[in-house]
Amino acid sequence: MQHPYTRLPKRSFWRTAVAEPDALDITDLWTPKFTIGQDAPVVTAGSCFAAHIGRALLEEGMHWYDAEPPPPGLTRAEQTARGYRRFSFRTGNIYTAAALRQWVAWALGEEKPPEEVWTEDGTFRGTSHDTSRGTSHDTYYDSYRPTVEPAGFASSDDLLRSRDIILAAIRTALAKADVLVFTLGLTEAWHDIRTGTVLPMCPGTVRGTFDPARHVLRNHTVAQVLSDLTSVLALARGVNSRLRMVLTVSPVPLTATATGRHALVATTHSKSVLRAAAGQLADETDDVDYFPSYEIITGFPYRAAFYEPNLRSVTPDGVAFVMRHFFQALQGRSATARPAPAPGHATPVAGGEDHWCDDAALDYYNPRPIPSAG
Repeated sequence: MQHPYTRLPKRSFWRTAVAEPDALDITDLWTPKFTIGQDAPVVTAGSCFAAHIGRALLEEGMHWYDAEPPPPGLTRAEQTARGYRRFSFRTGNIYTAAALRQWVAWALGEEKPPEEVWTEDGTFRGTSHDTSRGTSHDTYYDSYRPTVEPAGFASSDDLLRSRDIILAAIRTALAKADVLVFTLGLTEAWHDIRTGTVLPMCPGTVRGTFDPARHVLRNHTVAQVLSDLTSVLALARGVNSRLRMVLTVSPVPLTATATGRHALVATTHSKSVLRAAAGQLADETDDVDYFPSYEIITGFPYRAAFYEPNLRSVTPDGVAFVMRHFFQALQGRSATARPAPAPGHATPVAGGEDHWCDDAALDYYNPRPIPSAG
């Protein structure tokens, strides 16, 4: 009897596609919708895992477009500390689709960012045009990029000029790019209900002061994530009709959750929502694709081999394995990456990617166990 399953390839069945092959021999995880030429400008943004993609593109000889290169004279360590060469523009980590939509809307003049800034003691201040400005000894921080300038800005005007440079870089990147690669990281986001904006982190954790009457946690739904991603694409195509998008979901778990759920349950919920939204948009839109970096790292066959001992940071071998799948599918050849280890034998590297993950700072607030006496 003939039915739809009689002529399916081996990759369509769990036993032959997943259970029987060696984990490192599993192939055909991604069939790209469209080609990305060697010289095609590719713009990257997103969560901390996304920081690996630009570097991998450069190592592969492709055109990762950096719209905001560092000024001359900075050491590599200084460039990293100040957020250069991490993404295509110096926004820092963009964990949510809502935050990406906000940055794009600001850059393209659809919305106006608030001019309020934070001072070193965590208080809110207006700009230099506001009588509520702090003293001349204040150090200023951008509430929408709280970790990008670790030493802060000397004045609110300096901060806002720096933000204008960011917005110009986003405009340039979107206008020049052939492909935008965006890595979704979180669904939990802190909203400032006074300004109607979404913040990259909870105020008070790294910079700023938490105000429960002003700062509200919202756990974004599939519909909200899908709406934000759709808006990003529509806005960007207003300046670049040829732009295509590749979506990924970060395999890095939540450092902490403010929902009251267990961290494991909250992580599963968040990643499921992001995966569903990304998949739906890719299914419904010809010029949007989904690349399964999340599945490659977290999938059953790999048995958490690509995580460091904290079960959060992805090892360099894991990153190389993901990017090898990307380049093999995209270009039909192996990426110039180190061979991945067999499952169960990942080699942890000190530091991992946590130096790129702003939300790793939340672990500072984790209550530590009290050593037992004796």
